[in-house]
Amino acid sequence: MALAQPAAAAEVLQVPSPTLVIVGDRNRSYAVELACVAIPPGQHQEALDWLRQALPRHSAVNLRPTASQDGQLQAHLSTLTTKAEPGRDVGAAMVAAGLATALPCS
Repeated sequence: MALAQPAAAAEVLQVPSPTLVIVGDRNRSYAVELACVAIPPGQHQEALDWLRQALPRHSAVNLRPTASQDGQLQAHLSTLTTKAEPGRDVGAAMVAAGLATALPCS
């Protein structure tokens, strides 16, 4: 009888823009666009700095894909729950911080 392996979280490899995160698992890397958020004009750098602080390199995240547009995966990213901090939806946290606008999700 084979035992099921626990699902491994993706690892943040890079944050090149305030809505794009490069994540990887054991086999490959993915460019993931944050779903259902838009960055208002003039807040690009502040949102990028916030996202890089919220998702430092090598941090673990869970993905909840919502769509794929032109080959680009769109997903909700959530940080993992630890003893020190509860997990959170990164896009929703950006909206709560006033750095992004919520968009309708399909």
